Amino acid sequence: MKELKQIAEKIREADAVLVGASNGLSITEGLHLFAADEAFQNLFGDLKVKYGLRCILHGMGAQWPTEEEKWGFWSRLVHHYCSGYTSTPVMQNLKSIVGKKDYFIVTSNGECHFEMSGFAPEKKYEVEGNWLTMQCANPCHGKIYPAFDKLEEMAAEEQGGKIPSHLLPRCPRCGGPMEIHMAGGSWFLEDSDAKQNFHTFLEKYHNKKVVVLELGIGPRNQLIKAPLMRLVAQEPEYTYVTINLGELLIPDQIQSKSFGLDGYLDPILSQLKDVCQS
Repeated sequence: MKELKQIAEKIREADAVLVGASNGLSITEGLHLFAADEAFQNLFGDLKVKYGLRCILHGMGAQWPTEEEKWGFWSRLVHHYCSGYTSTPVMQNLKSIVGKKDYFIVTSNGECHFEMSGFAPEKKYEVEGNWLTMQCANPCHGKIYPAFDKLEEMAAEEQGGKIPSHLLPRCPRCGGPMEIHMAGGSWFLEDSDAKQNFHTFLEKYHNKKVVVLELGIGPRNQLIKAPLMRLVAQEPEYTYVTINLGELLIPDQIQSKSFGLDGYLDPILSQLKDVCQS
């Protein structure tokens, strides 16, 4: 409780909050990309039998036999985890903790739950893309397109892991196949607008008080965790808060201005919200 009070005080004093999030947050919401759990079995049990699908992440990177099967997988995934999504307690608690502070979110999670929970789309950088946009698979140009409505149309007609051929998305410029805008190949297009928004946030809060709130990021994560720790080391007024189950990493260089909370995100954020509001 003492640490939570200290963290809450740092948040109250902060000019802004920088949230970093990875798989641990998704798992807290019931979305486990790596697990062949009951949720995976219920959603993709038929594809597990037919194709040997091991987990959601396997399906996301699979070399599907046909485009109809690739989009059958993606449409089912997006429909299940995005179409009927309602903000979870962990997201509601995070919103309450951030409160009216300025904020930015850097995440490798692609299911768009931050935006669906009311966080501003222009205040997030999804470093590996997201499930609700698509791009040319070649790519013949650098534009990223919305995909949700098309995926919902596919999901309504998907049968046995396939969609009808007439629903296959085509590049509006070259007429070639499209891909979900998620990292996984040389074709991946970086979201330059979101990246610039992130840099603008960092420039705005250079030498100011910022709490870096890191949620469910393992110690070996070089995509988000490592850059955030370097940022805290470079910025004298930054405070680092990492919450993760089982494994924490706080380098000696930033130990004096860091907090590490080992445990499940949901109860810890709930307790932190209560302390922030007390």
